[in-house]
Amino acid sequence: MPGPGPHDDTSRDYERFEKEQLAQDRDATSVDTADVDDTTAQRLVSDLVDADVVTPVPEDHVLVHEPSGTAFDSTTQLAVFHRGWTAALDADAEGE
Repeated sequence: MPGPGPHDDTSRDYERFEKEQLAQDRDATSVDTADVDDTTAQRLVSDLVDADVVTPVPEDHVLVHEPSGTAFDSTTQLAVFHRGWTAALDADAEGE
């Protein structure tokens, strides 16, 4: 019985597909937060406060990220966290 024909071998296609999927997964998990400067962070946090995603707690000098329940004393930390949190949610939604 002859072996599979050269056109029937799909192992290379599978390997290429798997490499592409791994690259997409890696891209989805690596969120670029290097561009979050103070001005960008303040604008994002202000928008999040307006959208009731973040609650300022003036007496404790913190900002609470409501969906996660995490408190921050820095707008930049909160902005970076929210970007990562949002990216993780998006990646989970795509995986379903």
